[in-house]
Amino acid sequence: MKKLLLAGVVAFFGLSSAQINKGTVYVSGQAGYFKNNYKNTGDSKEEFKVIPSVGVFIAPNLAVGAGIGYTNGKEISREFFYYNSAFSVEDVTAKPSAFVVAPFVRKYWTLTDKLYIFGQLEVPMKFGKTRYDLESSYVDYQNGYSFQESFSVEEKYTSIGVNIKPGLDYFLNKNWTIEATIGEFGYENLKYKNGGKSINKYDFGLNFSSVTFGVKYIFAK
Repeated sequence: MKKLLLAGVVAFFGLSSAQINKGTVYVSGQAGYFKNNYKNTGDSKEEFKVIPSVGVFIAPNLAVGAGIGYTNGKEISREFFYYNSAFSVEDVTAKPSAFVVAPFVRKYWTLTDKLYIFGQLEVPMKFGKTRYDLESSYVDYQNGYSFQESFSVEEKYTSIGVNIKPGLDYFLNKNWTIEATIGEFGYENLKYKNGGKSINKYDFGLNFSSVTFGVKYIFAK
């Protein structure tokens, strides 16, 4: 029985001797899109990113490289405030956008001759801005008084982080592959230039905003 189980594990994982050779160069393009509507509050969040990258294998199944791309998004939130005889509603729309540079190291493990899993360690740096549009409505129903106002502000920011991304890479032929990253584990420090405030963000686990798909062209040796 133990031999049968061992044979099954070997068959499943392939234990292939295939590897990607040192000196192999590739270019890839990854894109991701995420949108979530929060039914209970009416809030929503949307994000899009496209990050082409170039890599070179410095050892069998071990590559280094960098991605350069763009990301933007949109977040809509609404808050209600109640007073003795009045209430107000505030609608805030945030539109972040950034230029991204992300050097990385990627390690591959062979499952079959065509299927690989990989782990990627990257250090993304963002240089961007966020525009905030605020609309506020105030109603005093007891005194019959109301007013509305709106204004916009823009804040520039920079950020640096460290991420670990697991993924899959499937070889269609010797030159073309389809790859996907699934999940993201990492840390980001974001600093706004106006006022110098700093925000720390942590991301642990799988969510749709960290799932990307792409194609890769390998300059096979």
